[in-house]
Amino acid sequence: QVQLVESGGGSVQAGGSLRLSCAASAFTDGRSDGRSCMGWFRQAPGKEREGVATIKSDGITNYADAVKGRFTASQDNAKNTLYLQMNSLKPEDTAMYYCAAFRYWGTISSCSLRFGAYNYWGKGTQVTVSS
Repeated sequence: QVQLVESGGGSVQAGGSLRLSCAASAFTDGRSDGRSCMGWFRQAPGKEREGVATIKSDGITNYADAVKGRFTASQDNAKNTLYLQMNSLKPEDTAMYYCAAFRYWGTISSCSLRFGAYNYWGKGTQVTVSS
């Protein structure tokens, strides 16, 4: 189990910036050899949840095309916190943003942007971008 709590959402005008944070508790599976994928997802009303950005334990990131060059995912392992810096925001970025995680063993090149791969979720934080 892991607990995820998002913060930092809000309302901003187009072109503005926000930084989301996700505070994560430690995994309680009792194994020290596992690695984690952490991700940011978003869901707008009437739309499917979509992957925005992911980051592996070793810092490798993966971004959706819609946010490349504007959003940056990072993590502070000492604080067990995941961040999403969002710049040049657009009205179409308006959505509920969720933090998610899954545990894995073995080797992967990058973390998936598919929401079905993640089994731990926060409750979300709302981002609203006005034109």
